[in-house]
Amino acid sequence: MKRILGPVLSLLLLAGVGVAIYFSVSEQALNRGLVQVTGLIGSEKQDFFDDSRVVDRLRELGLQVQYRKAGSREIATTFDLSQYDFVFPSGLPAAEKIRQDHPGGRAYNPFFSPMAVASWTPIAELLAANGLAEKRDGHYMLDMRAFLSAFHDGKRWQDLHDNQAFPVSKSLLVSSTDIRKSNSAAMYLALASYVLNGDTVVQNEQQLEVVLPLVTELFLRQGFLQYSSAGPFEDYLVMGMGKAPLVMIYEQQFIQRAALADGSIRPDMVLMYPRPSLFTKHVLIGLTEGGNRLGEALETDPQLRRLAVEHGLRTADVGYFREFVRKHAIPVADDLVDVIEPPSYEMIEAMIKRIEQKYQ
Repeated sequence: MKRILGPVLSLLLLAGVGVAIYFSVSEQALNRGLVQVTGLIGSEKQDFFDDSRVVDRLRELGLQVQYRKAGSREIATTFDLSQYDFVFPSGLPAAEKIRQDHPGGRAYNPFFSPMAVASWTPIAELLAANGLAEKRDGHYMLDMRAFLSAFHDGKRWQDLHDNQAFPVSKSLLVSSTDIRKSNSAAMYLALASYVLNGDTVVQNEQQLEVVLPLVTELFLRQGFLQYSSAGPFEDYLVMGMGKAPLVMIYEQQFIQRAALADGSIRPDMVLMYPRPSLFTKHVLIGLTEGGNRLGEALETDPQLRRLAVEHGLRTADVGYFREFVRKHAIPVADDLVDVIEPPSYEMIEAMIKRIEQKYQ
């Protein structure tokens, strides 16, 4: 018996080694010809790059992507970008700074997302009843001019007329991320500074001085702030409106979670869009040939564009975006018309630095 068993075991061992060698060689063959690209991305794009369908499609296009997450302002100011093939911050100001510092980099604009405010139906209806918001088809428009005026006057939630929904003494605030780290907070700053500057983009030091006191209070009064846009949105999903009745987010975050239909977006949760509105453009800067190949793929490949939509992002494929939100019954603003541009990188950075000083 032992004489028979010994040769059999040897054959099985050889077969196992052969299978391992086969798969190792197959994996090497599969990877052969792939361009490895490494980059820095904003956290809101992590789920997209982790999607196995995106990974597979990029491999079909000859690309294998590795990334590190960082805040958009950090990407633009604190990293040695010579170590990376691409950078993919959120928002034009950070991209503008990177382009200035790396004039050989090429810019691609594959995705964008409107800024939005995550809220609840009772809160939105309360604001509408007090002239601070307006109801549209399933969503609301938050009147930033009226809202900031109420904030300037020191109004609290309990001061709102006929307030049965949220009669608390908290300041009338929109919760955001940390202005020192995050693009979504910088976009909130861009919106607020525009309104406070008489519906004009802040362009010089004199205008900065006028808007600075109030925009500083928008952030300081919030207390501790998280650096990533994922943090406040998770609090919104888990802790309810008692934690923060209004949360500045990317529209993408709400759409992506609603499409999962996992119960985290409940029927009383609604999107509000600030008016005026602002789009966050996700600009990829290619720093090497591999980075440029990735930018071109994300910008032009129909399959990748559709996958981006399924992660809540808007692309040039407007028709598929409308089809996707309609399929999942997600009430979004189809066409935003009162849209502004953010200040230049230099101007918004100057405002952030002045606010940063108040934290010290």
